[in-house]
Amino acid sequence: MLEEYAIHAIQAVSGGQQAYCKFLSANDTGLTGGHQAGIYISKPSVPILFSEPGIKGCNREKWVKIRWQDGSETDTRFIYYGQRTRNEYRITNFGRGFPFLRPEYTGALFVLVQNSSEDYQGYVLNTEAEINQFLDAFGLSPTETNRLIEAGQIQAETQEQIAIQEFIASLAVDFPASEVMSAAAREIQNRVYNHLEYIRTNPDRKIIEWTNMEYSLFRAIEHDRYGETITQGFTSVDDFIAMANMVLNRRKSRAGKSLEHHLSAIFDGNEIAYTPQAVTEGNKKPDFIFPSQSAYHDAAFPTEKLISLAAKTTCKDRWRQIINEADRLRGRPKYLCTLQQGISPAQMDEMQAENVILVVPHPYIATYPGDYQDRIWTLSRFVRYVRETEGL
Repeated sequence: MLEEYAIHAIQAVSGGQQAYCKFLSANDTGLTGGHQAGIYISKPSVPILFSEPGIKGCNREKWVKIRWQDGSETDTRFIYYGQRTRNEYRITNFGRGFPFLRPEYTGALFVLVQNSSEDYQGYVLNTEAEINQFLDAFGLSPTETNRLIEAGQIQAETQEQIAIQEFIASLAVDFPASEVMSAAAREIQNRVYNHLEYIRTNPDRKIIEWTNMEYSLFRAIEHDRYGETITQGFTSVDDFIAMANMVLNRRKSRAGKSLEHHLSAIFDGNEIAYTPQAVTEGNKKPDFIFPSQSAYHDAAFPTEKLISLAAKTTCKDRWRQIINEADRLRGRPKYLCTLQQGISPAQMDEMQAENVILVVPHPYIATYPGDYQDRIWTLSRFVRYVRETEGL
């Protein structure tokens, strides 16, 4: 998980006009007794201080406001020393009691973000985790500091972690409902990694990416909600079992609905008509009926234009549940979308005998017995089939 100050610094850089970072030296923090000179800024980084470089032979200064990570604000001076033997840029005047330039901050990473000509934000990251997370966010090595930052180059992994933590911070409940969780995972994955076109051009890849993102999101919420309790330990075995059961039951519940939610998003993105959890005979409920529940119950609607699809994250032992979910489709193929990776040849033969066709994301088909892989449909193939059946 990202550290709080690292998150805020990364977000400030991404939203600012320009940014700069450097490791504070002993001279910067007063360890050598010379901190009154202020924080030294390298000449290539002058644009974050002044619109034009200083002229040798005269000093130049500018007063700005800097808001710091602890909420404090300073009236601070940018200065170019150009007289006599000096030719350097410094940031000075942080005010009495300023906490971040004490000797213990030697080696900390100083981050300066310009929002406007006189409005800045400042961060001093003083733990190894904060420093590494900030540098990793922009693909910087420790030797690539004391310079301006390319703010548009935040690594996708960092954007993902920030988005996840923003979502967790926005929650007003302990755990969101499964459809909220799935929607958040899709929104984060789409925003960070883009490629919305995959919903149509490569739904196999998209559903794996959404599923993986939801798992990361769920685990992050678990860590946020239960991490401290688990770390501290339990006062009794009963308390441990109660916690373990709650966590496991929530995981099972989420996994059972996650695939359905993501499939609905794939179908919506392909403009496919369907009814989720349609009621057929005897209150049976296939996960999806195409094109609709009303069409299924309309005797005049052609049976060959009806399609049922079950969604089961794993189906090794539960695939038989779908055989009798739609009496009207008896004798016709029944489709089962799963994220299961690998099923035995014997089970594949049983499925074929019951006219069950597996629908599996393309990368997972390689985990099935080689002689049986041609029986399996990709999600892309299933989507094309439904669209053709519906005349799209």
